[in-house]
Amino acid sequence: MTTVYDFEATKIDGKRVKLGKYKGQALLIVNTASACGFTPQFGGLEELHQTYGKKGLVVLGFPCNQFGAQDPGSNDEIAGFCQLNYGVSFPMMAKIDVNGAGADPLYQWLCDEAPGLLGSKTIKWNFTKFLIGKDGQVLKRFAPQDAPAALAADIEAALAA
Repeated sequence: MTTVYDFEATKIDGKRVKLGKYKGQALLIVNTASACGFTPQFGGLEELHQTYGKKGLVVLGFPCNQFGAQDPGSNDEIAGFCQLNYGVSFPMMAKIDVNGAGADPLYQWLCDEAPGLLGSKTIKWNFTKFLIGKDGQVLKRFAPQDAPAALAADIEAALAA
């Protein structure tokens, strides 16, 4: 059985990280963008990180430039933007593709495990969110327009499991 812990990612500073390091914690994985109408969600994601981080939630941001070219900057520029504008302290990863032939394997798996509307195996837009249980399995997929605060009950249930 595959779990999120079987994957690796590159952090925004270029260092590789095995997602197994988060074993036993709930994860909220989000494809982000710096120049999107949903970009203010960084503030809400940081609030979730601050509220639930000590209880076992890890928010992971994955910048992506595939939707309207809304994250064209370098990893350094993205990191600076997130910190300066939203005080982001949760882990940000290096920019990836989430759809198509070059889609990151983690996102291929996420889309297979939790298809979108009408069974779609693709990401619709920036700020699609996946909640992962402490067992490494996908619990739920949230649409871009779902505000981070609206995920609180699901996050609390995942942490209590």
